[in-house]
Amino acid sequence: MNIDVDLSNPDTFVGGIPFPAFQRLRTEAPLYWQPETNGRGFWCVTRYDDLMAVSKDPLTFSSARGGTNIFEVSEADMSMLRLLMLNMDPPKHNKFRRLVSTGFTARMVTQLEPHVREICRTLIDNVMERESFDFVTAIAAELPLLVIAELLGVPAADRHKVFEWSNSLVGFDDPEYATSMETGKLASAQMWAYANQLANERKEHPLGDLVSVLMQAEVDGDRLSEMEFDSFFLLLAVAGNETTRNLISGGMRALIEHPEERARLVADPALLSTGIEELLRWVSPLIHFRRTATRDVHMHGHTIKEGDKVVIFYPSANRDERKFVNPETFDVTRTPNEHLAFGIGEHFCLGANLARLEIKLIFEEMLRRLPDLEFDGPVRRLRSNFINGIKAMPVRRTSAASQRREA
Repeated sequence: MNIDVDLSNPDTFVGGIPFPAFQRLRTEAPLYWQPETNGRGFWCVTRYDDLMAVSKDPLTFSSARGGTNIFEVSEADMSMLRLLMLNMDPPKHNKFRRLVSTGFTARMVTQLEPHVREICRTLIDNVMERESFDFVTAIAAELPLLVIAELLGVPAADRHKVFEWSNSLVGFDDPEYATSMETGKLASAQMWAYANQLANERKEHPLGDLVSVLMQAEVDGDRLSEMEFDSFFLLLAVAGNETTRNLISGGMRALIEHPEERARLVADPALLSTGIEELLRWVSPLIHFRRTATRDVHMHGHTIKEGDKVVIFYPSANRDERKFVNPETFDVTRTPNEHLAFGIGEHFCLGANLARLEIKLIFEEMLRRLPDLEFDGPVRRLRSNFINGIKAMPVRRTSAASQRREA
């Protein structure tokens, strides 16, 4: 079967997620072999139930063997990447997760709420006097950056360093952010060095932030090594920044493009609890993760051989008609809504509760104070088949909104 769409090519995703191609794959070829120009090819998993099955079987579908990106890396680079929790398998993953989760308790997230709301209000205050602005840089990128920096105890003067390093690490396919893999490696090294410096300061002078907590965390007598902490800092700074940023951008885009659904949320803020889950399903800020088969396994009439790359596509699973009623309809009251935007199984997003808090508070404030933003120019997307990202989204307040505020 040929779907005339190359899922290995980031150019395919510049105009948006290729949902028609994914729909055809789910129907006609739920396990599809995608050849690669600069690689050996990979199996595409596009149905909800199959993505669940792969995610819940880390012994067969390994994150550690070849990493979680489609492209191949050298064994020397892979040994470094395995320091990231993302690229670990059980039992190492389980122990590492128990260690770092000490800093992500429900109590810690709850304590953050007043401060996160204050950040949200300040960001909106900053644009209220402007007729138009770029939504990504003014709000969507700022909120998670400020929250993660606050959580980690990164001084205000250093916060945009973290933002720039993060862009280089996830934007490796976009020439605006990184022109080579070497740029990404340099950003990693800079962030590791910065994390190490911060950790040493907290060992000497604990402040009660996440870094201080992780410096003291212990499971079965083990603590995080220096390299493990540096790698977790990098993962948290990137994952906690990029995915939430793109969910907020993509969510605002969805509400502008579906004014009737936005009007429902404005009229009844209680609907935001289901609305947030629909935004997560609809946007799916992470496009794929890769696994590597550790043994031969049969699926949909094909044999996945040991060593084969298996790539799971979240936006496709989140629009699977076998799981969701009218999946192409954006419905802020959708229930049930068992989307997979945060993943499932061993690698379920550690920061899901924090992300939900940020999304809830920023949309509460925006729907109340900026209820009818509209586009003020073209939306520019990230060139990536990994992150479903928006680089720029110019918006303006409508004259009706301005008049209401002035009255």
